[in-house]
Amino acid sequence: MKFRSITFDLDGTLLDTVADLAEACRLMLAELGQPPRSEAEIRRFVGRGMAVLVERCLTREAAPDPALQAQGIAAFQRHYAAVNGHQARFFPGVREGLAAWHATGLPLAVVTNKPAAFTEVLLERTGIAHYFQAVVSGDTTPQRKPHPAPLLHACAALGCAPAANLHIGDSRHDIETARNAGCAVYCVPYGYNEGEPVRAEDCDALVADLVVALRLARSA
Repeated sequence: MKFRSITFDLDGTLLDTVADLAEACRLMLAELGQPPRSEAEIRRFVGRGMAVLVERCLTREAAPDPALQAQGIAAFQRHYAAVNGHQARFFPGVREGLAAWHATGLPLAVVTNKPAAFTEVLLERTGIAHYFQAVVSGDTTPQRKPHPAPLLHACAALGCAPAANLHIGDSRHDIETARNAGCAVYCVPYGYNEGEPVRAEDCDALVADLVVALRLARSA
């Protein structure tokens, strides 16, 4: 295998966290006296971090004013901390795939736009924290995905050159991040991607799950 390290997106790639996010958004909007959002809407809103999720929830005819946005973020953080991981579910092939990737001996990392306060808890609650040598969250570096900084930070933590790293994600943001960082990128088709299907021609491979990704990577 030509890859010397592997990085994974979290929400939409390893875990389906929309139910928890939707519940936190429901509680946040109710607290602020705002109309509710459906789980389908939340699924489309996910992908660019917590602040953007809150902003999208609060945007109706126009974006929320700064004061309402700040109130929304504070409320969402409080509510999400209470429900984080309670309804999260593994996507098919993730448990087997992570175990198989870990068995290769390659260093693994998570690179997510989720704030660190929620990332570590989620990995622990779902029992997969031990697989990862490094975790890069949305506030680990000054910039978030699709800026290359989080992925470059992960590669440095894993002791691997970006050109020898494979990133696995579910969205155009993961593809853009990997391209910006100089990494190869595989995508899974079952994630969020803001409601749009991932196109095979935009990434190095569109793979059914993490097990298939490893099989393909072994032949690369």
